[in-house]
Amino acid sequence: MTAADRRVGIVLVSHSREVAESVARLAAGLSGGGDTAPVAAAGGTPDGGLGTSSDLVSAAAASVDRGAGVAVLVDLGSAVLTVKALLAEGDELPEATRLVDAPFVEGAVAAVVTASAGADLDAVVAAASEAYAYRKE
Repeated sequence: MTAADRRVGIVLVSHSREVAESVARLAAGLSGGGDTAPVAAAGGTPDGGLGTSSDLVSAAAASVDRGAGVAVLVDLGSAVLTVKALLAEGDELPEATRLVDAPFVEGAVAAVVTASAGADLDAVVAAASEAYAYRKE
């Protein structure tokens, strides 16, 4: 496996499948194209409703795990609780999975861009977290 194959994976957890998928497309599109880090959306419930699903989050994390870690960004309250519960269980997510405290859209873009550049998990988490400081004025 090459270094590019071992990129940090990104999981975007939203209460809405459409929101998670749209933010994933946006982040990948803004990462400069080319060889983008693996990104998966885990939005909504398995039946397409609003909510969060531990099964969808686990499957998304497994799908982006390339051995360099997985950064998980979430939108709202129960998404945070779902990911925290999975992390506490210990065997539902890849070993190097981190819940990232970051704004959902800006953090996702920063995480995907940074991971696509080949940064390690700590740098991806830091880049996403720093998105809180982005000023819009």
